[in-house]
Formats: sequence, C-alpha cells, structure tokens
Amino acid sequence: MTTTIGRLRRYAIARTLFAPGTLPAALTRLGFVQADPIRSPARAQDLVLRHRVANYRAGDLERLYATLGVEEDFFVNYGFVTRAAHALMHPRGKFGAWPAPGKRTGEAVLAFVRDRGEVHPRDVDAHFARGAVRNYWGGSSTATTHVLDHLHYRGLLRVTGRAAGIRRYAPRDVPAPPLDGAARRARQDALVDLAVRVYAPVPSATLSWLVLRMRYAAPQWRPEIRAMLARAKARLNRARVDDVDWFWPADEALDGVADTEGDSARLLAPFDPVVWDRRRFEHFWGWTYRFEAYTPAARRTRGYYALPLLWRERMIGWGNLSVAGGCLQTDLGFVSGRAPRDRAFARGLAAELARVQTFLGIGG
Repeated sequence: MTTTIGRLRRYAIARTLFAPGTLPAALTRLGFVQADPIRSPARAQDLVLRHRVANYRAGDLERLYATLGVEEDFFVNYGFVTRAAHALMHPRGKFGAWPAPGKRTGEAVLAFVRDRGEVHPRDVDAHFARGAVRNYWGGSSTATTHVLDHLHYRGLLRVTGRAAGIRRYAPRDVPAPPLDGAARRARQDALVDLAVRVYAPVPSATLSWLVLRMRYAAPQWRPEIRAMLARAKARLNRARVDDVDWFWPADEALDGVADTEGDSARLLAPFDPVVWDRRRFEHFWGWTYRFEAYTPAARRTRGYYALPLLWRERMIGWGNLSVAGGCLQTDLGFVSGRAPRDRAFARGLAAELARVQTFLGIGG
C-alpha cells in the first residue's frame, strides 16, 4: 500500500491517542511526558495524561508520583520518564565547570542533603543563605536552587515529590560506571528509539533534532551523536512522502494500530505528542501552530495558551480555556473562520468540554 500523508497522520493519531487505561500503564507506554509549570487551565503534563488515563484528574501525577516508578529528569525536554528510560541516560558525564556559585558549594549542598535524607529548597537556602544567580530563562533564582538543579541533572540527587509545586530532593546512589563497546551502543540506540516512539512518525529533520538532543539527555555520548543518527536511519522503518523522509519504530506497521478516535473532539496540550513537532503539524494539517505563552500579548495570533483542537483526524482550530468563578470559560478559534456545521461536531465538542470540567473538578 502506498504511503501517504493521510496514512502517516492516521497512524500518528491512533498510536498515541490510545484507549485510556491506568496511570502507570499510560506512563509506561508513553515513556516520557513533557512538563511545563503553566496552568492554563492545568499543567501540560496533566493535559497530556487526561486523554490517556481513565478518570484522570488534574494533579494526579504530582499526588501519586512517589508510587509510580517514574523520575523527573531532562530527556529531549524536561519532564517525567520511566525508570527504565532514566537508567539509559545515567551515569552522565563530561559536564565541564560547575555553575555558579561553584564546586565547593555544590559539594557542601550534596553533603547537606545526604545528611538530612530529604530536603525542600528553602531548607537548603536557609542553611547556606546564598544569593541569586541568572537562570536558564534569563531571570534569577537562588544559588542553592541552582545548585540543586545541577546536582539533580548530574544524577546525584533525585526528585522525591513536590510540595505546592516545588521539588523535594533526596540523595541518589551513584550508578555503575558507563558501558563500553556493543553494550554502550545498545543503550544509545534504545534511548533514540524511545524518543522516536514518543513522537513517531517523524520527518527526517525532526529525527536529526531528537538525536541531537541526546547531548543533553546523555552528555557522555556527545562525540557519538552522528553515529547514533546513522544507526537510527538504518534501523527504523522509513518512507519518502512528498519529498520528505519519514521514520517510525522498526516493530510498528502504519496500519498496525487501532483507531480509537471516532467522532471525538480533543483539546490537546501544546506539548502533546500529537502536536509537539510543529514541522510535522504543518505537514499534516497545512497551517502553522505556535506556542505563544512567552510571546508579547500584542503579537499573539491564537492566544496565551492555545490548545489545538482535533476533530476526527483534522486539526480544525484551537481553544483558550480558563476558570472563573468555578466555571469553565472557553474561547475557540477555527482555521476556516467558523466551526463545522454538523451535529456530530457539536456533540463531540460538548463531550470534550464536559470531560475538561470533570478533569478540573469544576461545574459548567
């Protein structure tokens, strides 16, 4: 059967919007869920999981985190990974110089956490009373929080949970030394395959970008990135459609997943696997979607936290949702300028908004 954009699109939707099950099963199947702190109307990780977990409620991931066998860590972006995926990335190496305020402070903070067993950043900050440093986003954060983040990334600390959204940390056993030869390559390939499984099918440019991100997931393998990409292109399923090479897992067939959509309408998080790849989004649906939360208000075209609206297999528009006075507020936009004029869509949208209300624990 000829591979077309339509087949790739249907495969992308069906394989990741699978029938809802338990939270542990969904996390295992996904392997990685990207996190984002903005609540509009809920955090991105919760918006992703509500489509894939039966009876999911906003905040369930944070509430149940300690029981789920997952870790917060950086993969292709920051989020939640299974422990099997976490083990593929560690031990990390080749970090270069310690960030401000320096190695001595880092070692002292690590010793403090080991002595306490588990800490909140304010406990560390109160003990060391350090100043502020420039953070990744260009703002400022306390130096001790900066050091905790770095120790966590190095694999010396793990996140044990959150208190009011703030990470709590505990010491982590140092993993075994890095592997050599065939075992190391097998681990590299497994990590790349995980990224592809999260976002498949991916165009060639996205595959290259995902593999390049392994320099953050596993900095010890940075010199081997090109070899990792070459092996991936030889190993994965591949088809050329509209002058673009597309890749997906070697053990999956384009028509090998069941379609669970029917007449469903879905409001998807900006980082949902269906819409995360903006390049693929344009290939599939022919219009440009951008995440505009960090765009000045006057320059936004779709809204602060526009959620793409999927109807059947078409991405027909977007919605900005908020809660005011205990009620869900919706502001919808459509690519064509108006909503589909059929009763099936009206029913599907009403059902989706009802699901959002239940997910948020609010009324109409």
